[in-house]
Parts: sequence; C-alpha cells; structure tokens
Amino acid sequence: MKIDKKHLLNYSILLPYLVLSVLGLIIVYSTTSATLIQYGGSPFRSVLNQGIFWIVSLLAIWFIYRLKLNFLKNSRVLTAAMLIEVVLLLIARFFTQEVNGAHGWIVIGPISFQPAEYLKIIMVWFLAFTFARKQKLIETYDYQALTRRRWFPRNWSDLRDWRLYSLLMIALVAAQPDLGNAAIIVLTVIIMYSVSGVAYKWFSTILTLIVGLSSLFLGTIAVVGVKNMAKIPVFGYVAKRFSAYFNPFKDLTDSGHQLANSYYAMSNGGWFGMGLGNSIEKRGYLPEAHTDFVFSIVIEELGLIGAIMILALVFFLILRIMNVGLKARDPFNSMIALGVGGMILMQVFVNIGGISGLIPSTGVTFPFLSQGGNSLLVLSVAIGFVLNIDANEKRESILEEAEEQYQSQINSAAET
Repeated sequence: MKIDKKHLLNYSILLPYLVLSVLGLIIVYSTTSATLIQYGGSPFRSVLNQGIFWIVSLLAIWFIYRLKLNFLKNSRVLTAAMLIEVVLLLIARFFTQEVNGAHGWIVIGPISFQPAEYLKIIMVWFLAFTFARKQKLIETYDYQALTRRRWFPRNWSDLRDWRLYSLLMIALVAAQPDLGNAAIIVLTVIIMYSVSGVAYKWFSTILTLIVGLSSLFLGTIAVVGVKNMAKIPVFGYVAKRFSAYFNPFKDLTDSGHQLANSYYAMSNGGWFGMGLGNSIEKRGYLPEAHTDFVFSIVIEELGLIGAIMILALVFFLILRIMNVGLKARDPFNSMIALGVGGMILMQVFVNIGGISGLIPSTGVTFPFLSQGGNSLLVLSVAIGFVLNIDANEKRESILEEAEEQYQSQINSAAET
C-alpha cells in the first residue's frame, strides 16, 4: 500500500509558519525602509534580501519533507554535520572580524552566515538521535544509562557522547561571545534531557542548580559592580548589558540607551498602536530595531492587542509542533518535535525577556519577525523536520490500521 506524503501534510503547522513568515517580511520592511531612505538606499533592499532567504527556506522545507527519515537517523550524516559545525564555529571565533564586540559571522562575498544559529537545530537532531538509541537503557537504569560512557569517547571519530559535544559547542558559542544563542542552546539541552525519559528528580536537580548559579552570578555582579566585572576577559562585551539590566535609566546615553528606548517604544504603542510604519523609535532612537528589538517596534506600531495576537499565533505553532512530539510513537520522532518546539519557545522567551528587562539583553532575534536570513532558514529547516516526522507517523498509523483490518478480514473469513 503506497501513500503519497503530499496528502499527509500538516497544515496546522504549515499555515501558521507561512502567515508568520509573510508578516515578518512586512515588519522587516516597516522597520528598515525609513533608515535605508535616510542613507540614500532603496527602501526594499532589506525586505528583498529577507525574501530571498524565505524562498530558499521554502525550498529547504520541500526538500526535507521529501527525505526519508532514515537519512536523519544515519549516524554518518549526523557526525559529518557536527564536525562541519565545529570547524565553522572555530573559523567564526578565530578567523573573522569582530562585529559589535563579538565574532560569529562568516562572510563569503555577498553571503554571510552565523554558525551558532545552525547549531540550535543540530543540537536538537543530535540529542534526539543519542537519547533515542538509549531508550531501553534509560527504562532499565534511568540516569546511569546516560553516564555509562566515559567523558571522552574512545576515538575522535565517535562524537556521540552527548555531554562532551554539548559542553564543547556551548563553550565555543559563549566564547564568541554569543550569550544569547548559548542560553537558548543550554535551555534546549535541558528540554531534550527532560523528555528523554530520565526521572524527574534529575531534571529538577539540574534546573535548581542552574537557577542557583544564575542567581549567584547576578548577585556577584550586583555586589562587585559591572565595571570591575568588565575587566574579566570576554565579559567586557556583555558588561554594558548587565548594567542596563540593573538600571537602564542610569546611563541613557550609553549602556541603558537601548533598553530605555525599548520601554519608550512599548509605552508609545498603548493598546492599539500608532499604526504600521508609524513608529518613532525605529527612526534612529532604538538601535537594532529590525533585529533584537523588533518586537518593541511591533508593540509600538500594532499595540499590545496586535502583539498579543502575534504571540498567540507563535504559541499556537509551538503547541502544534509539540503535539506532534507527544503523539509520536517513535522516540526519535518524539524528541525531534519536542526539541524543535522547545527551541522556538526558548528563543521567544529570551527575546521577550531581553526587551522587557526580565533578563539581561542577549541579542537574540524574535522568531520569524526579525530581519535575519540565517534565523529564518534555521527555523524553516526545523519546521521541515517536524512536517516530515508528522507525515511519517501518520503513514505508519494508516498502514498499521490497514494491516489490522486485513488480518481481521482474514480471521472472519476463516471462522465462516
């Protein structure tokens, strides 16, 4: 029995993705056109670049959806992707120019990409592959199943030890420094760990440890002072962000300028906003209005009501993705979907937390809405993974039902 995958497409995931992507193109134009005109450029330059990435993203979704899942479960393919990612992160850190106090962008002619963005989906893929292979051990030995291997693999061609690779990747991203993506990866790893089947006591212990260390870290900064902490290597880049986190209005011309203007933008928006394209803060007052702080401009132009509707659509997409993971019977499929949903959720949390002052600003883009072709492409690849997994789960279910009906008919015929 042959079932065409095009009839199994999950439109409750695809349609919200398409709506958010188109809305993102509109917001990219709104947040960049005025500045481009001011500097004598074409107002459509940024949105055209984003549109090209979106077309590539749609092709990526189509290609991934057509793949057989055995390709994603191939250890050689995964290992190759991981090794390439390590090389790219090293190149980004040590052989690229510093931009805004950090390394991370690799520029090849007119094309630039950020390896840390692609690491997020690779980590979900890698941990799902690793934990799915250990499900029987986890059922029997619980936490011991994930610690039976030594900290260092027996040979460097075997990079399947999840602790070694996770720590290595997080360290490389944090050293750039890109604390925003590092935080998302850490939180995603925790989610993947928690859905792997390990008893809740281990997850709660790790979460308590992270919260405790974070509180100790922030308390140390508050006591020692940001200026003294800035003398520590690598930390100098993020010192101003912590200064703004504690009191953005203390230094409006420097460290607190961005967060304070984010507050002004959200205040200007009120309930119903100033109207699409009518933002004041995007006209040179709020830096990174088209990337890190794009949601502040969304609130200013569309108001709190419009922002809530967008957030509701994002959360609907996340819930539909996680629903695929909850219903999946294959452990690999389940963890991929739950990991993707968790990854998007953590990116929303880190971005909204940064623009609202709930957590220090980390320079993370808002999913689908911020300008950033790499971010859009990574999210699209993740959506492609989930759509493929959902279609395969549906096909397996249909085949099993057909087999059961066929056996039932045979048994009935035998009885008569």
